[in-house]
Amino acid sequence: MRILALDTSTEACSVALLTDGHVRLRFEITERSHADLVLPMVESVLAEAGLELGDLDGFAFGRGPGGFTGLRIATGVVQGLALGTGLPVAPVSSLAAVAEQVPAGEGEGILVCNDARMGEVYWGIFTRKADGAVEALTAEAVSPPGNVSCDVAGLGHAAGNGIARHPDLRQRFEAAALRVHEDLYPRADAVARLGARELAAGRGVSAEAALPVYVRDDVARPSGPAVTRVS
Repeated sequence: MRILALDTSTEACSVALLTDGHVRLRFEITERSHADLVLPMVESVLAEAGLELGDLDGFAFGRGPGGFTGLRIATGVVQGLALGTGLPVAPVSSLAAVAEQVPAGEGEGILVCNDARMGEVYWGIFTRKADGAVEALTAEAVSPPGNVSCDVAGLGHAAGNGIARHPDLRQRFEAAALRVHEDLYPRADAVARLGARELAAGRGVSAEAALPVYVRDDVARPSGPAVTRVS
């Protein structure tokens, strides 16, 4: 399967091409240059593989939660590519894309906390299944760091860029004997692997249905914990 994936939900901008298990990745940390970087990254990985868009089987993108501007960039790009090719799209949770990178064993829980700005974090809890897939145990939420729950049976890891930005989280997680992975961002190679599973299972969507998930609906007034379906 040949999947082109991208994620611009945080300050990490990345594009990956998954071809029969081999991944080509472009990754850069940037505050405001996602729109300038993402299409050249797409062109770069395709050129390196000697492929055209029409040679692909589908697309995947980090659909959030994350920064509003970044999510709109990813959504717009993937919708345009999918409309032009008629290929299906797999929207992938950006929190799951962090959990996918954690070296957790079967059945181990992974708590992901990404920075949501405005004094809050996006968070959710995942587990590693027997087949290696990441599965959500809770719905995605946005809340102050103090409302993040780590009192979950089997929880062994905490990850995400929200940990370094809220030192009290690290203290709580270490006190709970969790392994902390604070330097992990949503990354397109993880999005590609998760998206490939969705597409192989026939759960791809059309370009028009490839939509972002914000979780927080009001950027001017932070909401209380909100939930959405986690893919």
